[in-house]
Amino acid sequence: MTPLSIAFLPLTDSAPIVVAAELGFAEAEGLALSLVRDTSWATVRDRLVYGQVQAAHLLAPLAVAVSLGMRQAPCAIAAPFKLNDNGNALTLSAAFAAALDPVPRRRIDDPEATAHDFAAAIGLHHRKPIIGIVHRFSSHALMLRYWLGFAGVNPDRDVTLRVLPPSLMTEALRTGEIDGFIAGEPWSSVAVDAGIGEIAAAGATIWKRGVEKVLATRADWAEANPETLDRLIRALARAAAWCDDPAHRDALAALLARPEYVGQPAPLIAQALSGRMPLRQGTEPVEIPDFMVFHRGAANFPWRSQALWIYSQFVRWGMLPASRDSERVAAGVFRSDLYRRALASEGTPMPGASMKVEGALSEPLRAGSHRGSLTLAPDRFFDGRVFDPDAISDYLRALEPPVSRG
Repeated sequence: MTPLSIAFLPLTDSAPIVVAAELGFAEAEGLALSLVRDTSWATVRDRLVYGQVQAAHLLAPLAVAVSLGMRQAPCAIAAPFKLNDNGNALTLSAAFAAALDPVPRRRIDDPEATAHDFAAAIGLHHRKPIIGIVHRFSSHALMLRYWLGFAGVNPDRDVTLRVLPPSLMTEALRTGEIDGFIAGEPWSSVAVDAGIGEIAAAGATIWKRGVEKVLATRADWAEANPETLDRLIRALARAAAWCDDPAHRDALAALLARPEYVGQPAPLIAQALSGRMPLRQGTEPVEIPDFMVFHRGAANFPWRSQALWIYSQFVRWGMLPASRDSERVAAGVFRSDLYRRALASEGTPMPGASMKVEGALSEPLRAGSHRGSLTLAPDRFFDGRVFDPDAISDYLRALEPPVSRG
C-alpha cells in the first residue's frame, strides 16, 4: 500500500476524500490515506507548500493564488480534480437580515433583489457591516464580491471583510463580532439551527455551477508521482459518485458527523446534501437545487476556463495586475490533462475541450465527449453575464467598478 497524507478542513465538501479513505475506494487503488484535520485554510496551504502532506482539500482560488505568488513566494500547484461545485451560503444576523425581504424564500429565489436590499441596508446598519470570509482567496469571497458589485457595493470600502476559520464563524456571529458570514456547510446550517443567523443567499443561486474545492498537490510532486496521482484521482472519482447518490445521504451524513471529520450533528449535515434547508430557525426547509454537487454534470472536471474566471476576479478587485504570464499560470493550475490521463481507462465520459464559455447554459446540454454520454448542467450567473476565457479584457471592461456608498 502506498501511504498518502491529505490535509482537510471540517467541511461537508471534504466528503469525497473522507469516503475514499473510509469506504475502501482508496484501498482498492493500493493507497493508504492519512487524513490531517486542520482549522484554517492558511494552515492547509502551508502544509501542502512545505511538503508536510502530499495533497490537500483546498479552496480553488487559493490554489491559483499560491501558484501566482499572491502574498507569498510562488509555488506551482496542480489541481487535477474538483471535489465539488457549490455548497456555500451567506448567513446574516437577525438584525441585519431584518432590513431585507421579510420572506426568506424570496431572498434565495431572487438574488438580484436581495443584493439591492443588502446595499440599501448598509446605510441603515449601526456600523459598517462586517462579513466573515474564510480566506481572501476563497470561492465564497469572490462570489460575495461579484454579488455585491452587481448592486453597486464596493466590498473593499462599503463593508468590512474579516477572515475567520469556517468553524469559528458561528461563535463570531453569536457574539456580534461579525454581522454575517459566507462559508461552506455545515456552518450556515449550524447558525440557523442555533437561532443566531438567517441564510440570505446561496452560492448555487449566484453561480449555478460555481467552482469550490479542489484536490491540490504541488506540481513537482504530481510530475514525480504520476502513477500514484492517477490512483488517487480514480479513488476520488468513485468516492464522489458515491457521495452524489441520494441513497447514500444518511450514511454520508453519519460518517461526516464523526468528531475526526466535520464533528457536527448528522441531521444538520444532511440538509446541505439534500439541498433542503431551513433559512431561519423554526421555518420549513426550502429546496435549493444543486446546493452542493459532488459528481454529476462533470462536476469533477477541472475546467481551465473556471481557473481563468478566478484570475479575472483577482484582476477586477485589484488583487493582481493583468498580464499574459499570470493568465497562463492561472489556466495551468487546473490540470484537465492529468484528469484525462487518470480516468482514460475507466470509461468516464469527459468533455472534449478543456475550456468553455462560463455562464452560457440555462438548460442541460449534451456535450461532445471522448466516450459515453455527457450532459453538462446549467451554469448561469445570477446576473446573466457570461465569461468567455478568450475575451477576458472585454469581460473586465464590461464590469463597471462599484462606486463606494460611504
